[in-house]
Amino acid sequence: MQLEDIKGLGKARLEALHKAGIHTLADLLLTLPSSYQNTLVSTPVAQLVPGETACVEGYVMNTPRLSRFHGRTSVTVKLRDESVPKGSLNVVFFNQPWVQNQVHENDELVLYGRVDRDKQGKVRMYCPARVSERGIVPVYRAVSAIPGKTMRDIIRQGLEQLESCCPETLPTALRMRHGLCERNFALRQVHFPESMENLRIALRRIAFEEALFYQTAGMLLRGERTAGVQMDFAADEAERFWDSLPFAPTGAQRSVLEDIAKDLKKPSAMGRLVQGDVGCGKTAVAFGSMYLSFRAGFQSAMMAPTEILARQHLESAKSMLEPLGIRCGLLLGGMKAKERREALENIRTGNWQVVIGTHALLSEGVEYSNLGLVITDEQHRFGVHQRKLLSDKGIGGDQTPNALVMSATPIPRSLALVLYGDLDISIIDELPPGRTPVTTRVVPESKREGLYGFIREEAKKGRQTYIVCPMVHENENLDVKSAQETYAELSQGVLSDLRLGLTYGEQDAAEKEETLQKFSLGQKDVLVATTVIEVGVNVPSATVMVIENAERFGLSQLHQLRGRVGRGADKSWCFLMAESNERLKTLCETTDGFVIAKKDLELRGPGDFLGKRQHGDASLPGLAMTGDGKLLEETSRCLRELMEKGREKEFEQVKHHARLAFARVMDEIAMN
Repeated sequence: MQLEDIKGLGKARLEALHKAGIHTLADLLLTLPSSYQNTLVSTPVAQLVPGETACVEGYVMNTPRLSRFHGRTSVTVKLRDESVPKGSLNVVFFNQPWVQNQVHENDELVLYGRVDRDKQGKVRMYCPARVSERGIVPVYRAVSAIPGKTMRDIIRQGLEQLESCCPETLPTALRMRHGLCERNFALRQVHFPESMENLRIALRRIAFEEALFYQTAGMLLRGERTAGVQMDFAADEAERFWDSLPFAPTGAQRSVLEDIAKDLKKPSAMGRLVQGDVGCGKTAVAFGSMYLSFRAGFQSAMMAPTEILARQHLESAKSMLEPLGIRCGLLLGGMKAKERREALENIRTGNWQVVIGTHALLSEGVEYSNLGLVITDEQHRFGVHQRKLLSDKGIGGDQTPNALVMSATPIPRSLALVLYGDLDISIIDELPPGRTPVTTRVVPESKREGLYGFIREEAKKGRQTYIVCPMVHENENLDVKSAQETYAELSQGVLSDLRLGLTYGEQDAAEKEETLQKFSLGQKDVLVATTVIEVGVNVPSATVMVIENAERFGLSQLHQLRGRVGRGADKSWCFLMAESNERLKTLCETTDGFVIAKKDLELRGPGDFLGKRQHGDASLPGLAMTGDGKLLEETSRCLRELMEKGREKEFEQVKHHARLAFARVMDEIAMN
């Protein structure tokens, strides 16, 4: 059976599938659901947990009430079950006025949807689906012109040919060692689960295969790297660099720079990820790499996510590298014409051996003299297109400049192997001596006024505060602080005597840059922001971080935000505005980013991390859904075992299927 043989697929729907990357029957069957509606069991109303999705059933207590406001409608229904004899659950249907005529008092309803709190703190359910048939229903990502029910129907037909188009990929012995079900059972159950246990078994098998094949593909790519800019410098150059600095490096910094030095001397292009916690000294390692490139006679370029951080890096580079005879320059997108012309000439002639900037470094018209090393952060992971741009700007021929990726987000090594494809990984797991850790506290709403008094006292001492909100705009349905609302309240109220600024992702770029610049220069006492300040802002005089609705953030993101303070000599604080829970207690108890990342992976699973990737995230849907962080460790260990003697036959089979599985995305895996 071919894709076009399936009943219900006309020309328009076939074209829609092709646009979605589904060209064959195998492609269709390997298109996993993005989620499931589990209506097998209902949750008692009294046990509903805000933030979770649930199935509820009960009796309608009232005549549905229709309200109109600003061109929108809402129908409110009160639902009661035996768990709340004196209470009820408010269910709100937005822009569905017909519900008023479809639902009546004393009707029995079964609903499925997300549970939230309203502004009064009461549990509510907004716009749930009405359930007519109990079961575990797969939900697929939207494909134009193909409704969800149609998608389920065509996959059901396709499963009749499962054995012929999706054969087993894992060696039997390997499956037995790791307790994995057969592939055909997994695919049948993942599309139409007979029970939650069967679904768990199926997803584990699929996720294991994805992670193992992805890591194998990355390993194969590491052995097939393109020819790079090979560098030659004296064996003691790294030590000379460290000796030139006014501080002694940590053992981890020395070790990582040695890893980089070995890479730079190889004929293949370096692709290395340097992971480290906030304040571990990644920038010094980056500058050490630039020094080695300079000693070998090559230029280096360093990309920063914001113009402010690029300027800060330039100042640091000048203080560290110019005494060693290295001329440093800046290239930004917002430069005036004359300034840009001069910068381009200095880059083209090689007068600048180190160039620091934003994405402008890759723009048309930038011509390097002999680019040998490019350093970037995790926001700018290089896919195939960026690498092509860099290759074109290199020294000519087929030699690709060496690439160093600096990550300030600690990630467990097993997850990093998946997130970063073929990059070799180095970890800076020591902090320089003498750093004062940031003190973290969970602050209940009742202590808010005292917190504002503390912020005012810090401002009197010339110290600054960040206030981070989870949303930009006010949401009338959720009790969540918005940046704009908070800025308006504080600037006109309790902190009106201080200088406040506001920044968020949707803000005009020039306005955002100006606001951040003023805060960086100490011209603002308080910066109200969204997570746009998570990276790319370095203000040593900022000593207070306030995070509103902290329970809505992941642990690793909270740790990143906390890293914006504690960068100077003064004592710094991070205040989490929330009710205490296990996650937030972890943050209060440790400042070790790797401990926090491991806990975050255990609590949230890999899905949240995989969703942040810029390339290839659709290649690992099973892993994103399992929520099993330990599976990454297991597949990493499995790959190491396959490389041992005695398992050559199994290893060859795994390598074969890894190449097939990721044939379309190998370029995207490469340096991610």
